[in-house]
Amino acid sequence: MQIIFLNNILFSQNKEEQGMFFTRKEYIHHPLPQFDKTKSLLPSPIYDENPLWVETYWKAWEMAFKNFQEPASGSGFVSQFLDPAFNENIFLWDGAFMTMFLNTAHPLVPGISSLDNFYVKQHATGEICREINRTTGKDVDLWQNTEKQPLFSRIGFDTWDERQTTKVIYRGRKVPEPNPELTLDALNHPILAWAEMESYKWTGDKERLKMVRLPLIKYYEALKKYLLQGNGLYMTDWASMDNSPRNICLNKGGTAIDISSEMVLFARNLAEIDDAIGLVTDSKIYKIEADSLASIINSKMWDEKKKFYFDLTIDELKCPIKTIAGFWPLISKTATPEKAEMLVDQLKNPQTFGRLHPVPTIAADEKGFSPKGGYWSGAVWTMTNTMIIKGLEEYHFDELARDIALKHLNAIALVYKETGTFWENYAPDSIKEGRHPNGVPVIKDIVGWGALAPVLYFIEYGIGLKPDAPKNELVWNLKSNRRCGMENFRFNGHVTSLIASPDNNGFRIKVHSDGFYTLMIKHNGRLNKKEIRKGETSFTIN
Repeated sequence: MQIIFLNNILFSQNKEEQGMFFTRKEYIHHPLPQFDKTKSLLPSPIYDENPLWVETYWKAWEMAFKNFQEPASGSGFVSQFLDPAFNENIFLWDGAFMTMFLNTAHPLVPGISSLDNFYVKQHATGEICREINRTTGKDVDLWQNTEKQPLFSRIGFDTWDERQTTKVIYRGRKVPEPNPELTLDALNHPILAWAEMESYKWTGDKERLKMVRLPLIKYYEALKKYLLQGNGLYMTDWASMDNSPRNICLNKGGTAIDISSEMVLFARNLAEIDDAIGLVTDSKIYKIEADSLASIINSKMWDEKKKFYFDLTIDELKCPIKTIAGFWPLISKTATPEKAEMLVDQLKNPQTFGRLHPVPTIAADEKGFSPKGGYWSGAVWTMTNTMIIKGLEEYHFDELARDIALKHLNAIALVYKETGTFWENYAPDSIKEGRHPNGVPVIKDIVGWGALAPVLYFIEYGIGLKPDAPKNELVWNLKSNRRCGMENFRFNGHVTSLIASPDNNGFRIKVHSDGFYTLMIKHNGRLNKKEIRKGETSFTIN
């Protein structure tokens, strides 16, 4: 038995006990939210320009409410959650992205708190498994290091169809001790801190940041310990991109542009958390680590001739395949401004990533690209599109970000109109649901992450509303030329309704709010700033 102090709270823990860094220990039962009882309280869009987008928005919420779950008895989970509607498990990757649309209805639905189910299952080593059984609360058997060996991949580095357990080779550094609790397959896409910061923009909840800081730091340190290769970059295997042609390049200890950039993003997010809660000294440490890793990425993984970022083999040869992983340097602010411009060129290029339905998971000029999707050989996934859109905004390519977001939203809406549902992924060269390489359609009724575009993209890029809760500000990028707005918009504890109606050469704006905030409307190249107070406010913009 080990006695430890965390945040002035005394814990008595067995060394192997999970969740030792997280203060929430029990689930407090309360009724699951129901769509028919909650709909009138949800953010309600007004968008005369495209009624189909409004219909798609409500259908996404209706389906999402059917997938809310309570923790199973004995699972050890501490929060209600949205089932990704994929299989019997919860996924870190899916869960983190799903919180980004659930933020829009906080606190009416289980959103960011669903990530607590991962923190409470964190190992004493700091590791968090990417996939946990939602009934038992145990890490999926496949990803447990039951052999107690040094790091290895259970699936291997080719595809799911040709599984081969493969040991990781560390080059230029010692094999870390003790051995990890999980396999390499379990330790990909560390985006929990990013999800927390996206939530913070909507809620302004500093107390939550204080609560999750230690689990996030321990997770970050575990990944540094086990995944850092001797060249200063990070290893992964198939990284949830099951049949991507790049996977074989990562064999035995190759380093990947996505996980390396995600670790830059992780460090920057930890710095942001520390800045938000006043830990300036610690923040500086993470900023230095982020900048140092970004420098290595730019030195080793950028190809000046091909103007793109590439994975490296264990022998540090660039993997000659342009995949969507090469855009993670945008959201992590790894790319220099000049390199970001070149990535934008790729996104606009119809021969590579600028397809009818952007953005495919491999470039269209690569061998094996599937115009029908092919899963990770060309399909369009909402999660990776979200990464690209948010990344473009970091470099102020706001119009391209909006263009990609609305093309994706519109394609999903049109496929919904045709099929009545949402799909796991979509075809890049037609407005169709995605297909596996054997031609079989992908999973339908995915809500889950399937609601990201119909809900979040519609609010942020169609209607144009983006909150900054820490500043108590709401930006409205008003692009529509017809009646537009949202009732019951929620951020920073406020409930506000905003309607813009065409009026001569401008708009008549009506706002109702339950409290004070600053509204900034961007319209026709002008910024209109208005202090909104409790009650009704009306004004005109041109």
